[in-house]
Amino acid sequence: MGILEVKNVNKSFGGLKALREVNLDVAEGSVHAIIGPNGAGKSTLLNTLIAKLTPDTGSVTFDGRPLIGMTPHQINQIGVARVFQTPEIFGELSLLENVMIPAFARRDGAFGLHAWNQVVAERDIRDRAMSLLADLKLDGKAHVEAQHLSRGDKRRLELAMCLVQEPKLLLLDEPTAGMSRADTNRTIELLKEIAKRGITMVVIEHDMHVVFSLAQKISVLAQGAIIAEDLPENIKGNPKVQEAYLGGAHL
Repeated sequence: MGILEVKNVNKSFGGLKALREVNLDVAEGSVHAIIGPNGAGKSTLLNTLIAKLTPDTGSVTFDGRPLIGMTPHQINQIGVARVFQTPEIFGELSLLENVMIPAFARRDGAFGLHAWNQVVAERDIRDRAMSLLADLKLDGKAHVEAQHLSRGDKRRLELAMCLVQEPKLLLLDEPTAGMSRADTNRTIELLKEIAKRGITMVVIEHDMHVVFSLAQKISVLAQGAIIAEDLPENIKGNPKVQEAYLGGAHL
């Protein structure tokens, strides 16, 4: 049994069937990629994992706990963190403040910006935040407002905001979207380092360079259904996958 299990999940929007009997088993400590052409259902599936959408039928289980019926906040509290396609940061706050806020939310269950005077006095959380910024090569910008960062650095900051919560599972939605190739390669190396910590990762990504650099297993979605699941070296030559990608143009 994997740390994340999706069983027979279906989701429709009116007459459109976005997910069709989706089954997924993600092994603990692995990097599992979900790929597929545009409109395949990848974002819908991801949103069912964090309770932004409720499946019509089926179950989603994380670390033995059913997620359906939980709020996104509760799912975060039990160890699931998500990195969005567009980095979600507090632009007018410093990098250090950005990382400290989710650390408090993780510890206390909630956090209000009005409580900032109490935050700055918490040396242990400040030290933990600075340590993570150093790990991600951002400590030199700890007191810079986040809005002034490059896209690549914003992504690294968002990763620090996730890691400070000590997640067991990290969900990454297009983690290199909009990045230059140099920033993409740096992000790949960073994600490899994070994987060495034993954090399970599910990566939704269009860039096959990223997928084949990171993933130990790949699931392929097409028209809402998983049409293939295999090791990366076997996915490239799968006829169903090549057909889904219009002759393999994306692989």
